[in-house]
Amino acid sequence: MSQILESNIRYYPIKQLKDRGYDVDSLPYSLKILVENTFRNLDNVKITEEDLDAIASWKTGKEFSFLPTRVVLQDYTGIPLLVDLAAMRDEMSKRGEDPLKINPIVQSDLIIDHSVQVDYYGTASSLLLNKKKEFERNVERYKFLKWAQRSFKNLRVFPPGKGIIHQINLEYLSKVVDVKEFRGQLTAYPEIVIGTDSHTPMTNGLGVLSWGVGGLEAEAVMLGEPYTMAVPEVVGVRLVGEIKEGVTPTDIVLYITEKLRKKGVVGKFVEFFGPSLGNLTVPDRATIANMAPEYGATASYFPIDYQTLNYLAATAREYKLVEKYAKAQGIFYESQPKYSEVVTIDLSEVEPAIAGPKNPDERVPLKDLKKLFQEKKDKKKGSLVKDLDVVLTAITSCTNTSNPTVMIGAGILAKKAIQHGIRSKSYVKTSMAPGSPVVVEYLKESGLLPYLEALGFHVVGFGCTTCIGNAGPLPKKIEEDVKSNKLEVYGVISGNRNYEGRINPYLSGVFLASPVLVVAFSLAGRIDIDFFNEPIDYDPNGNPVYLRDIWPTTKEISEYIKLGMNPEFYKAVYSHILEGDENWNNLQVKESELYSWDEKSTYIRMPPWISLDLKLDDVKNARILLLLGDKITTDHISPAGPIDKDSVAGKYLSELGEQDLNTYGARRGDHEVMLRGGFANSKLKNLLVDVQGGFTKHFPDGKVMSVYEASQQYKKEGVPLVIVAGKQYGSGSSRDWAAKVTALLGVKAVLAESFERIHRSNLVAMGVVPIEIPDWKSLGIKGDEIVNVYLKDLKPKSKVKVEFIKQDGSKVEVQGLARVDTNVELEYIKQGGILKYVFNKLIHESQN
Repeated sequence: MSQILESNIRYYPIKQLKDRGYDVDSLPYSLKILVENTFRNLDNVKITEEDLDAIASWKTGKEFSFLPTRVVLQDYTGIPLLVDLAAMRDEMSKRGEDPLKINPIVQSDLIIDHSVQVDYYGTASSLLLNKKKEFERNVERYKFLKWAQRSFKNLRVFPPGKGIIHQINLEYLSKVVDVKEFRGQLTAYPEIVIGTDSHTPMTNGLGVLSWGVGGLEAEAVMLGEPYTMAVPEVVGVRLVGEIKEGVTPTDIVLYITEKLRKKGVVGKFVEFFGPSLGNLTVPDRATIANMAPEYGATASYFPIDYQTLNYLAATAREYKLVEKYAKAQGIFYESQPKYSEVVTIDLSEVEPAIAGPKNPDERVPLKDLKKLFQEKKDKKKGSLVKDLDVVLTAITSCTNTSNPTVMIGAGILAKKAIQHGIRSKSYVKTSMAPGSPVVVEYLKESGLLPYLEALGFHVVGFGCTTCIGNAGPLPKKIEEDVKSNKLEVYGVISGNRNYEGRINPYLSGVFLASPVLVVAFSLAGRIDIDFFNEPIDYDPNGNPVYLRDIWPTTKEISEYIKLGMNPEFYKAVYSHILEGDENWNNLQVKESELYSWDEKSTYIRMPPWISLDLKLDDVKNARILLLLGDKITTDHISPAGPIDKDSVAGKYLSELGEQDLNTYGARRGDHEVMLRGGFANSKLKNLLVDVQGGFTKHFPDGKVMSVYEASQQYKKEGVPLVIVAGKQYGSGSSRDWAAKVTALLGVKAVLAESFERIHRSNLVAMGVVPIEIPDWKSLGIKGDEIVNVYLKDLKPKSKVKVEFIKQDGSKVEVQGLARVDTNVELEYIKQGGILKYVFNKLIHESQN
């Protein structure tokens, strides 16, 4: 079946499948990669003929399995996963089995990038001080990771300060075509990467088929389980037209995000093609692919072409073998294949824009921005700031900091601003967190870094920072001014997420923008500006300075762009990527098969999943814990930002003597903290109560209490729980804790109009049944009903009866659609979740 590609390297040509009657030539490029994987791994044990037939015949909706080639993790999602593996080892040992049976089989890479916070900014020492603070806060977590690095095979841990997971994945880890020993022969194959961060699709811009999954699914794959999914529809996006002068890659991605979200591509693959495809560089493509979660696609694939090869060469990686393999295998871009449907995107229609104030798909053309605030006639004023001022601007996140075009553009705008004698407003918190140290190298080489620093955009860290909610506090005087005067102030960031309460609790909204516009807003200091007709500021002589006066031209950017694609920079940075700094190297960790749990720890705690009883049964006489509207995000369910001292989790930690409460993200290794943080987002709107935040009503007494307190009261009473919600439930980050906390709170089923892909699968992985029901408002649901859900005869995607019994005894009965989509998922539900399923399987294999 395998054939020689070159010298001693072999490969599995999928063209052989044409002899079996499969029309593989016409398949989308992304599906060809899945066909290769199932064809190569076919053993009729893990991967069967049925799997191959489902994907090679493109039987949309039919279940099939394959074996991802690599797993990427970041520390917020990766630590809970490794804590689970450590707990499994303990349980193995308790049962008299070999604990080393619990070990990653698939190559797994964890990048510590989510823990750095912007406590210090605007000075040359910001980077050093933030890193020092990061280690002070996270020493216990980092010791655990260092233990894991030494204890588990096939696990690489990248120390803090090395960059953002997705940029390291794009610039270094991804090979596009890998070569490893397979069945005794050196074999070439295309990579398929899954990750525990929803923005894993970023490397689709490099031709690596990749997408985000829940940490629980990733855990199973790491332990050797196939990944099972339904054969997807593939929407072809035909790119036409020329990009206008002044339009940035960020503008393009915000335009595509809006178009595809409206089109409806949730759970589908998106594949780009067309006459304008070749005009987009890999960094441009990565910017677009990164935002797949925001337009709902599972993957957003750019086929391998000459732009792919150019980028591999520019970043000091092998590209000749990639070209040879892709052309031999028929996955090198040449012509349009068949698609489920085709959407045309005309790049000439794209104009400068930002997105917000609450969601990434709320695109606002820059020329229309002022109109958003035209009804705001009377502005409240504080002593330092007023309504509609911008008080936070951050160049952050992998979305844009991977792209030299916009980073160099930001530097040029900063240079021109300095030359015109204008500066960032004194009340604006400014920061720059590049996704990779390479960015700093080319900004230094170009001579643009000093200009960014002169405007306050000093490097504050090499990590996710503001985009994940680690913006740090506003300056104390500004925060007090905003709070005491109840001011409506805003943030502008180059990130990919701006959900309510994520960036800073005192911001009324946050807009996503290119790094170039982020700098511009720091100069303007207000959100209600018409950049086309109003001056951004006045120079020292009183002359108006307009955005057009300082905006970087395409020609100016092109003069610097080659610096961003210098292979020597990439060689220098990545030659020591796995080496830690003095802080990391000084962490003393004892090597052992089993982790030494500290019962007093509030960061790393033995999780309860193996002992948790979540087996499938009818849900009888349940109460509604929360009644929610549309687009409830995983941030609403499981916050990642700072822990408020007055919150349930904050009070719990304070009672234990903790001084620095840190963030929910940093404490994901402690289920007791996370349980108390469930649905604790200050912006959550639970329609059972009038107060905003993590509160609900306990029934039948109607007493208002925290979500945590209500869940514990129901638990004492033996009352099961459900959640009722609207459309797009669980949108946002790939956060397995959003499902874990739901299960811990005692929720047996979530009833919603629709679910976002990753959170739906995470719920299933925790033994919680996601069920689609009609709009609850149309059913007359008030939230005080008793609920029965009949699940005993559950089958994949089957109808289930749901009863809402009102206080007067009347009944509303609906047929819900159980979103347990595959037979494998049904097994997860029956066994109480994916962790129990995998653990029981490993125990069985160990005993036989």
